[in-house]
Amino acid sequence: MPGRHLPFTHLRENARVPISPLLLRADEAPEPRTLVDIFRATVAAHPDTLALDNGRETLTYAALADAADDIADALVAVGVERGDRVGVRIPSGTTDLYIAILGILAAGCAYVPVDHDDPDERAGVVFGEAGVAAVVTADLVVRATAGTIPDSGVREDPDLTDDAWIIFTSGSTGTPKGVAVTHRNAAAFVDAESLMFLQAAPIRPGDRVMAGLSVAFDASCEEMWLAWRYGACLVPAPRSLVRSGVDLGPWLIANGITIVSTVPTLVQLWPPDALTRVRLLILGGEACPPEIGARLATPEREVWNTYGPTEATVVACGAMLTGEPPVRIGLPLAGWDLAVVDESGEPVPDGEEGELIIGGVGLARYLDPDKDAVAYAAMPTLGWDRAYRSGDRVRFDGVGIVFAGRRDEQVKVGGRRIELGELDSALLGLPGVTGGGAAVRRSAAGNPLLIGYVTVDPSSFDAKASVELLRRDLPAPLVPKLAVVDAIPVRTSGKIDRDALPWPLPSGALGAGAGGVAAAYEGTAGFIAEHWEVVLGTAPTSSDEDFFDVGGDSLAAAEIISRLRARFPEVTVADIYETPTLATLAPVLDAMSTPQGRLNRDVGIVPRKTQLAQVAATIVNRSVGALRWLVWIGLGNALAHEVLGLQWLPRAPWWLLALGVLLLLTPPGRMALAALSARLLLRGVEPGAHPRGGKVHLKVWLAERIADELGATNLSGAGLIKAYARGLGARIGADVDLHSLPPVTGMLDLGPGASIEPEVDLRGHWIDGAHFILGPIRVRAGARVGSRSTLLPGADVGKRAEIAPGSAVFGNVPADEAWSGAPAAASGTARGPWADEAPPSRPAWVIGYAVTALALAGLPLVAALAGIASVAGPLADAPSLGVLLGRALLWLPVAATVGFLVLAALVFLIVRLLGLGLTEGAHPVHSRQAWQAWTTLRVLDEARTWLFPIYSSTVTPVWLRALGARIGPDVEASTVLLIPRFTDVREGAFLADDTLVASYELGGGWLRVADARVGRGAFVGNSGMASPGRKVPKQGLVAVLSAAPKRTKAKAGTSWLGSPPQRLRRESADTDATRTTAPPVRLRVARALVELARAVPVWLHLALVVLAAAILEWLWLRSGWLAVLLGGVVLVAVGGVGATVATVAKWTLIGKVRPGNHPLWSSFIWRNELADTFTEVIAAPWFTRSLTGTHVLNAWFRTLGAKVGHGVWCDTYWLPEPDLIDLRDGATVNAGCVVQTHLFHDRVLSMDTVTIAEGGTLGPNSVVLPAARIGRSATVGPVSLVMRGESVPDRTRWMGNPVGPWLDEPAPRHTLDPDAD
Repeated sequence: MPGRHLPFTHLRENARVPISPLLLRADEAPEPRTLVDIFRATVAAHPDTLALDNGRETLTYAALADAADDIADALVAVGVERGDRVGVRIPSGTTDLYIAILGILAAGCAYVPVDHDDPDERAGVVFGEAGVAAVVTADLVVRATAGTIPDSGVREDPDLTDDAWIIFTSGSTGTPKGVAVTHRNAAAFVDAESLMFLQAAPIRPGDRVMAGLSVAFDASCEEMWLAWRYGACLVPAPRSLVRSGVDLGPWLIANGITIVSTVPTLVQLWPPDALTRVRLLILGGEACPPEIGARLATPEREVWNTYGPTEATVVACGAMLTGEPPVRIGLPLAGWDLAVVDESGEPVPDGEEGELIIGGVGLARYLDPDKDAVAYAAMPTLGWDRAYRSGDRVRFDGVGIVFAGRRDEQVKVGGRRIELGELDSALLGLPGVTGGGAAVRRSAAGNPLLIGYVTVDPSSFDAKASVELLRRDLPAPLVPKLAVVDAIPVRTSGKIDRDALPWPLPSGALGAGAGGVAAAYEGTAGFIAEHWEVVLGTAPTSSDEDFFDVGGDSLAAAEIISRLRARFPEVTVADIYETPTLATLAPVLDAMSTPQGRLNRDVGIVPRKTQLAQVAATIVNRSVGALRWLVWIGLGNALAHEVLGLQWLPRAPWWLLALGVLLLLTPPGRMALAALSARLLLRGVEPGAHPRGGKVHLKVWLAERIADELGATNLSGAGLIKAYARGLGARIGADVDLHSLPPVTGMLDLGPGASIEPEVDLRGHWIDGAHFILGPIRVRAGARVGSRSTLLPGADVGKRAEIAPGSAVFGNVPADEAWSGAPAAASGTARGPWADEAPPSRPAWVIGYAVTALALAGLPLVAALAGIASVAGPLADAPSLGVLLGRALLWLPVAATVGFLVLAALVFLIVRLLGLGLTEGAHPVHSRQAWQAWTTLRVLDEARTWLFPIYSSTVTPVWLRALGARIGPDVEASTVLLIPRFTDVREGAFLADDTLVASYELGGGWLRVADARVGRGAFVGNSGMASPGRKVPKQGLVAVLSAAPKRTKAKAGTSWLGSPPQRLRRESADTDATRTTAPPVRLRVARALVELARAVPVWLHLALVVLAAAILEWLWLRSGWLAVLLGGVVLVAVGGVGATVATVAKWTLIGKVRPGNHPLWSSFIWRNELADTFTEVIAAPWFTRSLTGTHVLNAWFRTLGAKVGHGVWCDTYWLPEPDLIDLRDGATVNAGCVVQTHLFHDRVLSMDTVTIAEGGTLGPNSVVLPAARIGRSATVGPVSLVMRGESVPDRTRWMGNPVGPWLDEPAPRHTLDPDAD
């Protein structure tokens, strides 16, 4: 057996110096088993846990095992037998690569990997040397080699002695050496590492392991089995990012990586916060600098320095780094022996240098028997019958092994072990080369550089052609930087004296020049040349010299880019790949220094006088609301006189009460008052760019607040929305379908037959840094604007044009064109009408819609009366206001519960009745079926507020199913808006906040409805949309602010971003099924109990209603005028109480929130939702909605834990997890925005910070995702998505979904031409 030792007594008799027991652990080897045994055990324990996630595809352990079995069967079918060797050459990062590896192992064979990017010549050598029986290539194509006879034999599991893999290392004679590792070797290594890392908190399901190494590199085996032994998820990193190095840091954060095995060189390129979530960092492959342990080792993160040649199965020893010197490679794994010997093979005393010898269970073997006999010869001086001579100089200091250097010609660069002899052979094979030798040197930046020194015949040597030949014949990491020298120094033995090879390179060497060459360049070229010299060790000899032709590799490229970013922060590694010479790169950087898009000026804070004016205006505005309260109280008092006998309550004259009802309660009265107020306030206001917080801005802000306080835009007035728009000054043509709110400015012109779908933003203004941009909006005849689009100031949508849902329109849209996206751009020809003829206009239906809206708005009143009736007995005959208040508060939970149930029952009954006879297709807006669809959507939109506690809960799927939607088992749904009749949500799907499914479309007087499907296991992100006829694919994803694809494009497992939707790589996370998709009963019960507590904020909200009414009643008892004058102060004060309740609830339920991950079925999620219920049910109606954009709202955010600077304008209260939000001085968050500190992909809540720096702007209806930052005075435009981990540079302008540089901004039109077409 490999690694069998002679008796220990023989060691003591023969060894002059005893070996420390710390280095001898062969007798602690793990129990024998195979890799197949390990994998099957994990599959059995965690079948539904993610095993593999490459960003485009995910596979559970069960699915991965099934796919591997298919490959094993395919191999057997072509004649492959147990013990055969099978080549693998599949692109890096694909799921197919790992399926193939496991399938080969399952077939009882050894896999022989070749990097897909390596030259064909190397693949031929490797597969030929290994004698493979078959090769598995891209798309899992199995191809038998010559001599393999197809057979239908029986599959056999591997034995302990069967090879698991054969990996080829660099060979000293120029031919690679194949190293075979048996299942006993490999499984022992995997199990031994489990006794080494993270003993206090072992690797487990939920951990995510980065796979960044080529499978032709033996450390890739460690990556794979760090995941697959424990039920963790392997996450392959994109090869392009691995090559760049510096850009891999954000990927680690975005993908939630917790375990990384890599080389020190790469770690040093990452920003410090890239490893925030990493709890295990394993380093190896090259010497570890001392500062890495000091910088990266923390109480929450283990950092290990490991050592091991391929010949001893990946890792032989390791040491946990503490930051204290020296940096050790540590002690052996369980089952491995180590010894330090002198040149005669005798052990040396502790502290002395010698060669490291490895023994034990991990010893592999060379395919070449002669090489194997030499490399693994017995060590009689140690008593070992098989040992591997590492060639490394080390010393044992009593605590662990300390690495001192190489003894032979083998080096490591970038974690890859290289035989310099192989490079010597390659150099000598180049045309015109008369002598050659390779060596490793270090640049001034500390980067290891592989230098190929050559002596040449000038008449036949071509430098560039030589580099191309090397690239053709060698793997990329082995291609050296060529340097022409006069002679190659040799030792007396005749071998190359590598230490004598010149460094720095002398004048005249290829790819280098005399010192001071960098200084010969000026400006940007000189700046690049300086860093070129630091990174590569030599300056460029000409402006046309190629960075990669003279020794630059991916790590060097990453290093120089990280240095260039000091002056040019937007430069990427791709830039140096595309422009690798001074002549081409310098202009690219110069263009960055003068961006195509304009830069913002610095943005100050909102003036103090503006903030004070807003406070005064809020009190006045709330006084308007108080008048409405007094009218309702007057009606209630009249009823109480007659029903409850409460004769002591004050009564208003009937004529005054009737006038109050007409003006303040009926939709026409409220709309008329709001329109009149807006007209008076905004008289003389002109379109243009006005100061943020200036007079024009404040007037528009106040007009909107008054309209909201009056309830002018409530559901009850939905049927009169066109009349309201005209009252504001808008021009509304004939046969217009307006299903969204008009702007208070009246700067709206809708041509005949125009269609505006629900939730379109027609405000016509937004804040851009220090400016309030105001302008008109025009939608011409027959044009259509899709749901949740935003028309910005100056937007002009041409005749019959079509705007896709979720778009942002600036400037002009030509007639008959379809536009989509943010900013919207042409996407084709507009769809024509759904019927050849326009439907008839039936004015009676206008009245019908208005009456319906009024009736729906009355549902809460009916429910309230039912609740009051249920407790009328205890309230009757109360002798005083104090007694009545006490009884009302005592019986309030009963009344609230009855009212809530009655309201839910009414909504249920109405929606079910509306679903009868409702069919797919295009229906005239003035028809029964269109009315049914419209009414259904309106009532369910309001129900999300009325019945908020039942949304985002375990009850939500039950509720939606009861309404008539087809909802599969284990569906999670938040505040989804849908038409149940047309909604099909399959098993395990997840609908996040404010998703819109199976709504309706408008156009040309028609309303179209159709089925929309959300596939099994799919995810629809916040504000995501699945329009009529669209489909979210099975296991697919529709991202935040994005639309579902057409059914023809909705392939299983695909992910989509934007509108129109574009394919997206998926950010998946491994999950524990018991906490995400298959919780035990105890967790279901616990969640239900927490969700029952959502009744408490409802009761408290109603208690505040009772309290406010009682105070106003008390004031009225003393003087009606006193109630009128102080009513606004009362509502503001009660609002302050509501805000305080929400703050106390937040700190009591969840405390301080920190970045991290929480699965769906964990108490944090439920408590967080409960805290959010306090915000939505209490703080929102009582406080935040009337105070958006004020410093009072900012002060409240601070009480919740948010960092909010001075003079911030925040037009939204949607700041989930406020502890993670940092809004700095002068920042702006426009209306409709969500500062989204969490994502809920894969049923795991992942949270991180969001920062908007000083003066930064988030445009209207935009979302910024976790770990993102908007720079100082930077602008993110409307309807944009700042992706997770993204950073918007200072003073720049970005827009889009996802954001990109905003280069072509249209000039806004500030007038409407009444005579234009």
